[in-house]
Amino acid sequence: MADTLAGTAAVPEYPMARAAGCPFDPPPDLTAQQGEGRLVKVRLWDGSTPWLVTRYEDQRALLLDPRVSADITRPGYPLQVAAGGGENNASFILMDDPEHARLRRMVTAPFAIKRVEAMRPGVQKIVDDLIDGMLAESGPVDLVEAFALPVPSLVICQMLGVPYEDHDFFQENSRLLIKRDAAMEDRMTAHGRLIAYLDELMGEKMARPADDLLSGLVERVRSGELSRSESARMGVLLLIAGHETTANMIALGTLALLEHPEQLALLRDTDDPKRVAAAVEELLRYLTIVHNGRRRAALEDIEIGGQVIRAGEGMVMPNDLANRDPAAFADPDRLDLRRDARRHIAFGFGVHQCLGQPLARMELQVVYSTLYRRIPTLKLAAPVESLPFKHDGSVYGVYELPVTW
Repeated sequence: MADTLAGTAAVPEYPMARAAGCPFDPPPDLTAQQGEGRLVKVRLWDGSTPWLVTRYEDQRALLLDPRVSADITRPGYPLQVAAGGGENNASFILMDDPEHARLRRMVTAPFAIKRVEAMRPGVQKIVDDLIDGMLAESGPVDLVEAFALPVPSLVICQMLGVPYEDHDFFQENSRLLIKRDAAMEDRMTAHGRLIAYLDELMGEKMARPADDLLSGLVERVRSGELSRSESARMGVLLLIAGHETTANMIALGTLALLEHPEQLALLRDTDDPKRVAAAVEELLRYLTIVHNGRRRAALEDIEIGGQVIRAGEGMVMPNDLANRDPAAFADPDRLDLRRDARRHIAFGFGVHQCLGQPLARMELQVVYSTLYRRIPTLKLAAPVESLPFKHDGSVYGVYELPVTW
């Protein structure tokens, strides 16, 4: 989120890195702004001055408001990078209804709760097999490489029908695409590679369809409901979102629990699925790893929080800040797995909330209920202050997490 605040009068420029010793908390200057005012104008990299929306209730209200647009082409929309940096190849998440709804419906069914729950035994096997591989190692292992990244990558590859042996290629380009300080040319190149990769896979599915999500998109192309380029863009979105966010939640969630051993014990020592599910919701609230803020533009004048957001003005809504709003969650900076955190907005809110949240929840429930039970002595193999955090990414996490037992 720090890129949105640089160079403002109300909120001075500060680095993207979080405060020393507080790797799980939003930037302290951002938290201070929440205490001072609900809405404030901030200056972006391009000189534009959208509204920073700091409070939980205001974010929820605006994300539900039909006068608020997610369309990246609208006047005043607060861009993260210059036009041409990949965002102009807009996926349906950067569109408004009815086009957003039309495209989203085409990929909704595989993420329905009933379909996702049917995948739970397969995900459990993936998790157990990877833990077996870790336990076969004699020394410390990097939890990111050995476990956190392979779990969701294997799952989303199976769902989409993407060969897992290509994971190094799509993970490398995915990381570059969401790297905040990457050069525009590099981002565009990475996006182009992924589009070309998915387009080639679509061609293969046309010749040899299978029981997977990409084959379903191919049928939409055949029927004329979807263009081939649209299907490739949707495939890229699902591939990136399907592994990058969950992998970071697995690694960062594990680190948070290791740093809060009394909370880890609560999770490790229970076999109650409801308590595990509640723990997942609290970790999602506490960490809220997507740090770009939900970005929107006003279609009409909107009065909220004692301010008027004029038509054509932009809004940045940092969900990590809203999920730490003391008006919404008591003692919000404390990790409390007994808390009822189900109303968090880590997945966004309204019609644009994350399509894959049932899958992410299920994967995290399996991981968090299995890893610490099977390796009860799991511990860090390096000091927290030495860990390489993803301060340069739009999805927060750690690049490496050395652990032992």
